[in-house]
Amino acid sequence: MTYWLVKSEPFVYSYDDLLRDGTTDWSGVRNYGARNHLRGMKNGDLVLFYHSREGLEVVGIAKVVREYYPDPTAEKGDWSSVDLAPYKRLVNPVTLQAIKQEPDLANIGLVRIGRLSVMPLEKKEFLQIVKMSDTSL
Repeated sequence: MTYWLVKSEPFVYSYDDLLRDGTTDWSGVRNYGARNHLRGMKNGDLVLFYHSREGLEVVGIAKVVREYYPDPTAEKGDWSSVDLAPYKRLVNPVTLQAIKQEPDLANIGLVRIGRLSVMPLEKKEFLQIVKMSDTSL
């Protein structure tokens, strides 16, 4: 299993929206690095769901339920989507500030490459953020 983090503005698409919808296509990504990460996602991979611009916190865990396919929102270019489903809401959201204060998380993409919307995490990084939320898997 590989671990990931995706970012979305909650006023565009929030974790509550994912809970309501039951599944969603993670489409509209227009960054080559993020696109390549989407292409690395496999069924069953776990994904931290981060609210950007408002909240600035990890709020839930999603699961990849469909591996990459052509992005249906792309009018041109070679873009990809995956499908995500909710897995578990975090008991306590983990803020960007708390993540930045944790030395073991200093090298994650969320800290180093703030604009990237899809990024891999090491298992220990994923588990550290989940632990910080007081959530059990």
